[in-house]
Amino acid sequence: MQTSKYLLASERDDLWGLTITTIGYEEIGPRDPYPTRGHADGYYFELEKGRELQEYQLLYITEGSGIFHSRTVPEARLREGDFFLLFPGEWHSYHPTPPRGWKKYWIGFKGRNMDDRVRAGFLSPTKPIYHVGFSDDIVHLYKEAFETAKLEEAYSQQLMAGIVNHLIGKMYSLERNIELMSRSQAHVNMVNRARLRIRESLESSLTIQQVAQDLGVSYSNFRKLFKEHTGLSPATYQQDLRLQRAKELLTTTDMSIKEIAYRLNFESPDYFSAKFKAKTGRKPSDLRTQ
Repeated sequence: MQTSKYLLASERDDLWGLTITTIGYEEIGPRDPYPTRGHADGYYFELEKGRELQEYQLLYITEGSGIFHSRTVPEARLREGDFFLLFPGEWHSYHPTPPRGWKKYWIGFKGRNMDDRVRAGFLSPTKPIYHVGFSDDIVHLYKEAFETAKLEEAYSQQLMAGIVNHLIGKMYSLERNIELMSRSQAHVNMVNRARLRIRESLESSLTIQQVAQDLGVSYSNFRKLFKEHTGLSPATYQQDLRLQRAKELLTTTDMSIKEIAYRLNFESPDYFSAKFKAKTGRKPSDLRTQ
């Protein structure tokens, strides 16, 4: 069984940064032929020959299992609760395993929003599969997108683009957190303790080296784990929090810029002003005037 919808987008829709091209759902029984028929031109493929698309597709398996091949991934197993992401211009082929079949949702899209994420290294053809497990929330998002596509109301492209961004965000964050948790709960707890210690010591002379020492870990290892978990180095995290605190002091107290700089342990008022402007785009004096 298969249900699908193919969509058109206007030039105005393209300016939104992400447009939806196709969405659907299929159920393949244990011995059903695959791929299914009834696809639009350019979407059907033969397993041996594979295909290349001119768009991205995000597929999610809710039941069953399968096999995936691409130009950069010789062979990988797909299982229940897996996302797999197809990239434009990247040859690929996939199919359910005959003993089980599968149930699968898909949504196709294109636009500079995704292109930017690929260029930035968040997503890559070298890692097309994401193990996130089964989620009712994910299924609900696909169903919401499909209902939106069927109705084709005004500005439906923008609504579906938001759903796709939500799906990609869930896919990326869920797997990253699963990986972090599987490596060691102790590491996660350590980073959380460090963040609390830094946050509570913004007006002290606490150094990141002291934090690492107090936690019983080398500075280099602590820095690596902290950045892996938060996306920021501990020093940057500490400085950003101090700048955030500086904004509060500038707007809620009569303290001078010099007093704020030294209270938050910046080397000098000039250094504080330079860092503040680099972070916010404004000088402290401009914010104080406002």
